[in-house]
Amino acid sequence: MRMGLAIDASCDLPQAFIEEHDIAVMPIAVNIDKDVFKDNRDPAEIQRFFDLKMGSRSHSASTEPCSVEDVQKLFLEKLVLEKDCVFCLTITATRSPINDHVIKASFAVLKHYRDVRDQTTMPGPFLMRVIDTRSVFAGSAPAIVEATRLFKTGQTPAAIRERLTYIANNSYGYMLPRDLYYLRARAKTKGDRSVGLFSAVMGSALDIKPLLRAYRGETGPVGKVRGFEHGVEVLFDYVIKRVHAGLLVPAVCLSYGGDLADVPKLPGYDALKAACDECKVDLMLAPMSITGMVNVGEGALTVGFAAEEHVAEF
Repeated sequence: MRMGLAIDASCDLPQAFIEEHDIAVMPIAVNIDKDVFKDNRDPAEIQRFFDLKMGSRSHSASTEPCSVEDVQKLFLEKLVLEKDCVFCLTITATRSPINDHVIKASFAVLKHYRDVRDQTTMPGPFLMRVIDTRSVFAGSAPAIVEATRLFKTGQTPAAIRERLTYIANNSYGYMLPRDLYYLRARAKTKGDRSVGLFSAVMGSALDIKPLLRAYRGETGPVGKVRGFEHGVEVLFDYVIKRVHAGLLVPAVCLSYGGDLADVPKLPGYDALKAACDECKVDLMLAPMSITGMVNVGEGALTVGFAAEEHVAEF
């Protein structure tokens, strides 16, 4: 059985990993003033976003995740002809409608795929499974990485789905923003009251930043840190402890809303890299999606890993 993966564009993973595993990306349209960006994790499009200096004015942008019709088209014109079973992994359904779109599209895909395959020499059934990673950005990476590992083991789709659901329920996505004013402006545009004006003003004045977590579909602050670089060091130190304690998937993904060359210069990165090397854990660096930067601002850092349930103290 030929297994495949499809993800939505706001799942942060390195482009090389996406290409190596032939992962289909369901795009998101980002409209900023008169400019339109196709967020499909294309490095050239991300660079165009930076070159046009969109970060400072993108909080009023509108985003349009891949529609039901576009998902159907991707599958019926491409994936059902290339794969026998495709797992679709999306960011948490509590923060985006893409999961709902994919589920709705799956009904039409599973109804019409035989007509498409019968026109070729493709025998047998086609399976489509939808997984909510219950996290965002780099927090969605562990389940996707695990899927690529499971495909090599020859397990059944049912067994793979069960394992991916377990990993999704135990995936942690942490984010450290740079600009609280931007974060509040964007939240206000979307009707999200999670970042209040008082918190934004006081946080910016004192350089206090919230440490945010996405876990099991819930997103919110779990701590406060003084300054971005200090916050990164605190976050990396916490991840090092989790790496030594043992991860469910041997991978830690970092995504950054800026030049990736800056990430290894951040305080604590070398220690994190050493811990990952020691424990044979892949440390993956990925650009934050355009959608991610629009929603949380340029310069934000996110970290994703999967681990048994634990209490995080910051």
